[in-house]
Amino acid sequence: MAADIRPATEADLDAVAAIYDAARAFMRANGNDVQWVGGYPGRESAARDLAGGWLWVLDEGAGPVGCMSVLPGPDRTYTSIEGEPWLNDGPYTVMHRLAVAESGHGRGGALLAWLCERHDNVRADTHELNLPMQRALERAGFVRRGTVICDDGTPRVAYHFVRA
Repeated sequence: MAADIRPATEADLDAVAAIYDAARAFMRANGNDVQWVGGYPGRESAARDLAGGWLWVLDEGAGPVGCMSVLPGPDRTYTSIEGEPWLNDGPYTVMHRLAVAESGHGRGGALLAWLCERHDNVRADTHELNLPMQRALERAGFVRRGTVICDDGTPRVAYHFVRA
C-alpha cells in the first residue's frame, strides 16, 4: 500500500505519542538534549491537536509512521522575529511537531512536500541543535530567517516557505 497523509483519528493517538518518543530519542542520540523535554510533546499534545483538526499522520498501511501539526496562523511566537524578517506579512499556515518513527526513509520530506503542495505561505521553527530538521526544511524549500522566542523563553530558528 502506498503512503497516505491523512487527518489523524482518535485511534492514532498512541501511535503518535510513540512517534514523538522515537523522535525525542533520535534527537538525544544526535546531540540535541534540550528540545522536547519533560515529556513534551506527548499524547496530550496530540489529543489537543486532534481536537483542533490540526494533526496529520503519514500512514504506510500499518498505521502512522510520521506526523505533524498544521495550524492556521497567526501564531503568537511569530509576532516578533530577531534578525532576518519574515518573507512577507500575508496570512500563513504554521507547521509544528513534525516527527517520524524512524529517520532515513524520506518520511519527514514527504510530510513537508505534502504541506508545501497545499499551502502557499508556511512558517515553522526548530531548535538550533536540531540540524536534521533544519536540513529537511531547507530541502523542502523553506528559507531560514531570524530567531523567534517560544513561550518558555527559549530561542528557535525560524523558517518560512512561500510558493513562488
